[in-house]
Amino acid sequence: MTTRFTTVKSRVEHIKAPVADVVADSSAIENTVKDVIAAVRERGDAAVREFSERFDKVAPETLEVTMAERLAAVEALDPQTRADTEFAIANVSAFAKAQLATLAPLEVELLPGLHLGHRIIPIETVGCYVPGGRYPLLSAPIMTIVPAKVAGCDNVVACLPPNAHEAMIAGCHLSGADRIFRVGGAQAIAAMALGTESIPQVDKIFGPGNAFVNEAKRQSFGPVGIDQLAGPSEIYVVADDTGNAELIATDLLAQAEHDIRTRVGLITTSRRLAEETLAAVERQLLDLPTAPTAGQAWRDYGEIAVCATEQDMIDYSDFIAAEHLQVHTADAKEFALKLRNYGSLFIGENASVVYSDKCCGTNHTLPTMAAGRYTGGLWVGSYVKTCTHQFLDPEGVEQVAPPAIRQSASEGLEGHRRAAAARVK
Repeated sequence: MTTRFTTVKSRVEHIKAPVADVVADSSAIENTVKDVIAAVRERGDAAVREFSERFDKVAPETLEVTMAERLAAVEALDPQTRADTEFAIANVSAFAKAQLATLAPLEVELLPGLHLGHRIIPIETVGCYVPGGRYPLLSAPIMTIVPAKVAGCDNVVACLPPNAHEAMIAGCHLSGADRIFRVGGAQAIAAMALGTESIPQVDKIFGPGNAFVNEAKRQSFGPVGIDQLAGPSEIYVVADDTGNAELIATDLLAQAEHDIRTRVGLITTSRRLAEETLAAVERQLLDLPTAPTAGQAWRDYGEIAVCATEQDMIDYSDFIAAEHLQVHTADAKEFALKLRNYGSLFIGENASVVYSDKCCGTNHTLPTMAAGRYTGGLWVGSYVKTCTHQFLDPEGVEQVAPPAIRQSASEGLEGHRRAAAARVK
């Protein structure tokens, strides 16, 4: 099958190509999740507890975290960890407020007597899924909960696995969650989508998770909104001959330690840099404590592509549409303007993905699996609705009724024609 990217791929030479396809057969996951959703719909909290015991080996008697437990989790935080968490919350909140300021209500008189406009309305109740994962990722609740509070959502519900580190509860509390529940996996998504005796039904669900969480979001979409469907994490670097192989290798492996299915890659016009980066990755893996994870991700999904021209490098980067895209070129700011498809852009060698992942202020919940071709990442605008309205005075009716009457008649929609004509004197 020929696509618009066919010729792009043919112009790339691989020093290292991926050896595995990140898209796996998900039929078994689909069936399991379907059963989970059906059970939660039918039996509510009882089903949630059963699945928690089955999948997480923990069945908490009380699903909701009490205020006393929340405060105890905060109190137990190491002082420096709390200070760093609050630093990240402040930055994410400040950036979200700046973004929200770019969204404004609109009122315009398009024609005499025809008044149109829109309002920016926060979503009333949102659910934030906070993954457990291999490590207690303290930035995870910040990225989904803080923008919701900045947007003005009335009710922010957080769910996290019952075996998640207590510091994650503290993170949810400090980020501003109104209610926190010890429920993880597909059953958490089902509970928030459907509502149970304990867990309120939400209007939209946010946050990444494992394949079961992702599938539950997919199957729940419609009656409830979702932010996006997340695949394994990704990082790519576009670089010319000025790139630093050791630094690039360090950044690639930093992201690769997330998961064995992380996609990492370098796209460059420099064969020298490509070969040096390949050697640097292998060398750094020798003493990286997380090498069992990062090394497998590199072996299976790592990529180093050499392009003949700068335009080929741009085209191939836009084809990949990486979740995280770092720019290591001689004039990184100028080069960045030429790139179109990515989740978030990291301009220049100083802009490491790790800073955004943790605390610099931009959101780390980003599109993967080439979704950067059509959408951006999570932001405060994801938590509001832009809803239009219209008001017509008699002069406005005179402007729009005649063409509406004629169009309705030509379409054979008599009810429409009558409705349009009813306002005409």
